Amino acid sequence: MRNKYKTIEHTADIGLVAYGENLPEAFLNAGIGMSSIMVDLRTVKADTRIDIIIEEDDPEKLLFEWLNRLLYYFDTRSIIFKRFELISFASNRLEASGYGEKYNPLRHIIKTGVKSATFHKIMVDEKKNRVRVLLDI
Repeated sequence: MRNKYKTIEHTADIGLVAYGENLPEAFLNAGIGMSSIMVDLRTVKADTRIDIIIEEDDPEKLLFEWLNRLLYYFDTRSIIFKRFELISFASNRLEASGYGEKYNPLRHIIKTGVKSATFHKIMVDEKKNRVRVLLDI
């Protein structure tokens, strides 16, 4: 399989394009990609599990809310996610388990602080199983 995600340059933000064998996998890979922008995932253990359910009106809003929910867990509980397991997916609903651990400044060095996902140039391509989002840093 090709790369799961890649970053793209943008003036004041950082872009992220994520791929998958199917669209749900692209969503999950976007979460991994965002986490990898924030910290070196090789230093993160997957010993904490959090179930996440998101419902939105359309796929773009779903992607936006998915990534911002992951940031919410980092901001409020200091959880860094390393991997995800899909439970169910529809164009307006995503249910997944996130695995990671609490941020530990002795082991985790913040590479880039991500404030939020944005709607600017957001894209969900159901035919090519890829998503694109700009992250406010």
